[in-house]
Amino acid sequence: MTEKLSNAQIAWRAAQDIEDGAYVNLGIGFPEIVAKFQPEGREAIFHTENGVLGFGEAPPKGQEDWDLINAGKKAITLKPGAAFFHHADSFAMVRGGHLDVAILGAYQVAQNGDLANWSVGAKGVPAVGGAMDLVHGAKRVAVITDHVTKDGKPKLLEACTLPLTGVACVTRVYTSLCVVDIENGRFVLREKLPSISLEDLQAVTGATLVIDGPVADLIVPELD
Repeated sequence: MTEKLSNAQIAWRAAQDIEDGAYVNLGIGFPEIVAKFQPEGREAIFHTENGVLGFGEAPPKGQEDWDLINAGKKAITLKPGAAFFHHADSFAMVRGGHLDVAILGAYQVAQNGDLANWSVGAKGVPAVGGAMDLVHGAKRVAVITDHVTKDGKPKLLEACTLPLTGVACVTRVYTSLCVVDIENGRFVLREKLPSISLEDLQAVTGATLVIDGPVADLIVPELD
């Protein structure tokens, strides 16, 4: 495998496409990093399923207020104008189409936009959370993910083999190697790392990458 982007760099790239003033939900874990990389001059309003709108960065270590957490049980701070509300009201916002963007992680993404991003824990506890609501309630759904699994298998596929979170819901995928749009049931390549050839990228992708217009270089800053 050629060089690849770090999780922070993937999150940075996804953050560049969030519009100023957008209402955004970030999935638990890796997608939460996106909040750190808002472009200068733009500000998103972040929503969490457990009932907060307008939260800010994580507090310094040792200064957490554990009454203030996001859906991933991580400590948060509040921005001016932040609001608290009931869990049911939070999901009414999601289901009512009031979120502009949802950014989630993935185990698999199919070329028609199907998403598989949940699993059953070792104790048999379902762990899908609010993802099924988010993928059909948000106006735009994007995925950030490594391009392949830990054992080198493609995560971008013709069809998902794992249980689905949502059907035909993803419109853009940011991976460690490229950026693809999902259009008309196809993966359309928009950007790729300059260091990887199209042939090598296709070799680690489980569905055809379509070229429809210029493919830009995927350039990101150095990040820790």
